[in-house]
Amino acid sequence: MIDYIKGDVVELTPTLLILETFGIGYSILISLQTYEALEGKENVTIYIHHYIREDMELYYGFATKDERELFELLISVSGIGVASARMLLSSLNSEEIRNAIIGEDINRIKSVKGIGVKSAQRLILELKDKIVKGEGSDAVLLMKENNKTEIEEATRALIMLGFSRPNISKAIQAVLKDHPNAKVEEIIKASLQRL
Repeated sequence: MIDYIKGDVVELTPTLLILETFGIGYSILISLQTYEALEGKENVTIYIHHYIREDMELYYGFATKDERELFELLISVSGIGVASARMLLSSLNSEEIRNAIIGEDINRIKSVKGIGVKSAQRLILELKDKIVKGEGSDAVLLMKENNKTEIEEATRALIMLGFSRPNISKAIQAVLKDHPNAKVEEIIKASLQRL
């Protein structure tokens, strides 16, 4: 399985990225969110969802692991295919999708082209509890690479204390904004004050 591809941007449109690495050009389908994140960049890392069917093989690419995890959660819902999930991620950002599902905002979800009332209801029914528990989100989103181990350890500790992943992620982001070089214990203590 391919986790990510790092390479040079050859072509970038709102729906497609051609990424060259070691002389191979990869054609990668992207969302508008990813397009906006990659615009103006020459060398990028793109996180891959490899989609295989009998008659086709496609790469879906995402600027963040967070967006990819949400995409994979969306396509786990029956009736939501890769095209619908990509349309959702192009019409709403990841946080707006999570908030619409948690808030049971059917009108917001069905405002996306190709998503009807029944699909919106199914998304809410099947994903609300999972999103509240933190599935489809990446706690280390937007964090510095050198803090990754500390963030993961702090996240595990806070989950074991009974907090939900989205709340933990927000608290840790706030802590690291104020104290970017905080150690694990400091991250946990400061996050507990925010939870």
